[in-house]
Amino acid sequence: MLASRLRRCLRIRALHTSACRYNDDPKKESPLKAMLDDAASFDDVQVNKAQQQWATLPYLEGTKIRKQGEYYKKAKRDPKDASIILFPGQGNQFVGMGKDLLKFPIVRDLFELANYVLGYNLLKLCIEGPKQKLDQTRYCQPATVVTSLAAIERLKEERPSAIDNCVATAGYSLGEITALIFAGAIGFERGLQLVKIRAEAMQLASEVYQGGMAMVFYKPDTNLNNALTQAKDWALARGAEQPVCQIATYAFPHCKIVAGSIEAIEFLEKNYKELKLKRIRRLQVSGAFHTALMDPAIKPFARALETSDISDPVISVYSNVDGKVYRDAKHIKKQLPKQIVRPIKWEQLLHTVYERDPEEHFPRTFECGPGTSLKTMLKEVNAKAWDQCFSIEA
Repeated sequence: MLASRLRRCLRIRALHTSACRYNDDPKKESPLKAMLDDAASFDDVQVNKAQQQWATLPYLEGTKIRKQGEYYKKAKRDPKDASIILFPGQGNQFVGMGKDLLKFPIVRDLFELANYVLGYNLLKLCIEGPKQKLDQTRYCQPATVVTSLAAIERLKEERPSAIDNCVATAGYSLGEITALIFAGAIGFERGLQLVKIRAEAMQLASEVYQGGMAMVFYKPDTNLNNALTQAKDWALARGAEQPVCQIATYAFPHCKIVAGSIEAIEFLEKNYKELKLKRIRRLQVSGAFHTALMDPAIKPFARALETSDISDPVISVYSNVDGKVYRDAKHIKKQLPKQIVRPIKWEQLLHTVYERDPEEHFPRTFECGPGTSLKTMLKEVNAKAWDQCFSIEA
């Protein structure tokens, strides 16, 4: 039995080492190799040997000074052929997710290995529930990651070019870890262990400080900061141990996800009209994620991440913390834990990912995992990019 699991483990590891699956086609050159081959060597810079000495100037006399971007130009992929893959976060789970993916190769092995790593039957929980258990943070986070990666197997079967031509990836909140696994920065088994630690730490933090989250739609003349301040003051007056109410996600124009003490969220729900909010919708999560109420979850996750074997991603992966690309493995270890308590800058991230010249085409985007929330947000941020977005549902 153990030998069988090990064989499956090795098989899955091979399949998920690279986001673009370059092993599928031995003739296809690795993007990392191309990067090294094309790197600037400065061989063409002619410098008099007599002048090769230390100087106060950054360049030796006679060196042709130009921007690095002009010196090293990486071959650009045609946007019409390129693809971007997005992964959802917690809150999109539903009983029955993953069932339609079992017909695709590797998916059952993915779930079986996940069962072994997690110590419980994840596939049964995803397909049969109960919903109350699946909605718990400690269970829904691993479930979302595994079903999202299972959806990648569906995409691989139905549109293999989307995997081969993937140039960038990002994930919403928890989905960022899925994106890092997909991009080859974190192995599947270790990634799932990190998710388990993160989920259990966040579950414990949410049990210590009761909180909630809600999606808030507001008007141009709404003073959202004032509304959040009033909600925080209300929570303080009602005896909340940690009165918190703040923006947890910059979703899209005139829409934010707020999080905080349960008393503060209830205040917003009851008084949204007086506060000039268009509407408010509570999210199916059990804590105030991406706020200071999650402080207790940082240390165990950061410690586990620090001792993990992290690699440089083989394609661009964008961080929720600042909307920018992870530079390397060291940057991932430093940045990823911050995401637990910092607001998700998803709107800013999308602007960065889809920044294009007016005449350029947009790449195809694939949202892989349960729900279609990321496609909905993309429509509000960039309608042209949304026109080329497809949901590969779990």
